[in-house]
Amino acid sequence: MSLSTADSGVLLVIAIMTLVTLATRFGGVFAMSFVRISPRIESFINTMASSVLIAIIVPMAFSGDAGAVAALSVTAVTMLVVRKPLPAIAAGIAAAGLVRYFLL
Repeated sequence: MSLSTADSGVLLVIAIMTLVTLATRFGGVFAMSFVRISPRIESFINTMASSVLIAIIVPMAFSGDAGAVAALSVTAVTMLVVRKPLPAIAAGIAAAGLVRYFLL
């Protein structure tokens, strides 16, 4: 199956992705409404979020270009110094943009 990425094909893909995202989010909330949240389950949920984030970031750190490595480094340092995510994300985006503008 293939969808055209011209004209309405892009909108159709976005609509399908939106529906799938909503279904998984609402389905997760519905399924978890039947589960008693014990400290062990809460710990698992908190750890899982970190694991997913690390699984996305680590490969980019090792195989990414200079812009990706600069973004990760600046974001990490800014987060350690400021301890607020929004300025850290902004600094990382700016670092990636500057590196790609001047080096690539």
